[in-house]
Amino acid sequence: MPDVLIHPEFNLERSLSAQMLTLLRIVADAAGTRQLPLYLVGGFVRDLMLDIPAADFDLVVEGDAIALAKALAAEYGGRVTGHVRFGTAQWFRPDSDGHALDFSSTRSEIYKHPGALPTVKPGRLRDDLVRRDFTINTLALRLDGAHWGELHDELDGLNDLKGGLVRVLHSHSFLDDPTRLFRAVRYEQRYGFRIAPETLMLIPPARPLVGSLSAERIRHELDLILDEEKAAAMLKRLAELDLLQPVHPALAWNDQKRKRFINGWRTERNRNIKTVPPFAGRNFLNWHFWLLDLPLNGIESLEQRLHFHAKLQGSLLAASALFTDLLSLTNIKPSQCVARLEGLPLSAVYVVCLSVPDGEARQNLINYLETWRHVKPKTNGYHLQKLGLPPGPHYQKVLSRLRQAWLDGEVGTEGEETKLLEKLMKM
Repeated sequence: MPDVLIHPEFNLERSLSAQMLTLLRIVADAAGTRQLPLYLVGGFVRDLMLDIPAADFDLVVEGDAIALAKALAAEYGGRVTGHVRFGTAQWFRPDSDGHALDFSSTRSEIYKHPGALPTVKPGRLRDDLVRRDFTINTLALRLDGAHWGELHDELDGLNDLKGGLVRVLHSHSFLDDPTRLFRAVRYEQRYGFRIAPETLMLIPPARPLVGSLSAERIRHELDLILDEEKAAAMLKRLAELDLLQPVHPALAWNDQKRKRFINGWRTERNRNIKTVPPFAGRNFLNWHFWLLDLPLNGIESLEQRLHFHAKLQGSLLAASALFTDLLSLTNIKPSQCVARLEGLPLSAVYVVCLSVPDGEARQNLINYLETWRHVKPKTNGYHLQKLGLPPGPHYQKVLSRLRQAWLDGEVGTEGEETKLLEKLMKM
């Protein structure tokens, strides 16, 4: 665990591109002119202290964040989307390609009951820091005027960062927001930290509240975990803390799942399987590695709890069915393998291929992904029409038979296909 060895301003200068640094200076000058204290807070500052490159940041204003964003848009162009209720704004700059700079006013929060979304009202910097999840996320770097690069550490976050501790700010933190249970594990495993002992003691009382979290909130936390390099370690830790079963009884962790993550990503990184398009995000593959051995009814039940998007749900169901039916991919001809796999989501076939050991079934999956699915006869519907075959179901039968012949090696040249076609036309 590295200590903070570099002054924040020097680190800030080094961590940002010249373009982003210029933008930050522009915002800081505008805030200084209006005597609005402006801060970088949270994850950006945390990673800055750890000398980890950071790209995205949130700007917190002790005052009217929406007014500051509108002033910047008036001077430099672009548009602003503001949310008065939460005191937040997004400035879409003319050259930002749709990426917004986020602003928020410092605020305090009140939780009306455990697990509820908070009620917010304006506050000072300390109020804003106190509402956060862990001490390591309460560091603030002031930017306006002569305060550029000034580190504010009001809740001892720097010491916990140096000591590698994930610590909540108060004893009701997990009760106020049970999603913090999952974030605690994510930070602990990502950075090689440990959850502070007194924070660990607060987990069991909050565990029953996990079941009350909405599908969107709990799935979001799991998506973030499965998007991490150390996702397998995080899932293992969640299981140790008994935080998976409260989400859904079908969620578990075992050595087979761990091996699937390791072997799957080793194969993926080596890119042994070519011509397969990339899929949407690391977490998309990790959901499959995690749930591949669940039966179909388990995945369907889990979907009712987590509300997967349709693409992921369809792929998970197809992958599960294929994984349990690997024997159907052995002792068969290439055309039979294609008939078994065609129509399945490509992602499902790919994940199963990544997840199973070497052997005939895996080789057939590789052949399908790399070669067989691309095989087509030279003949097409236009040729059949010229030969006098009336349009109709016969077209598909003939073309399918020709493709089958190519796949199974019955024909290997265009001339051989023509001879087979002549035979088919006489039948």
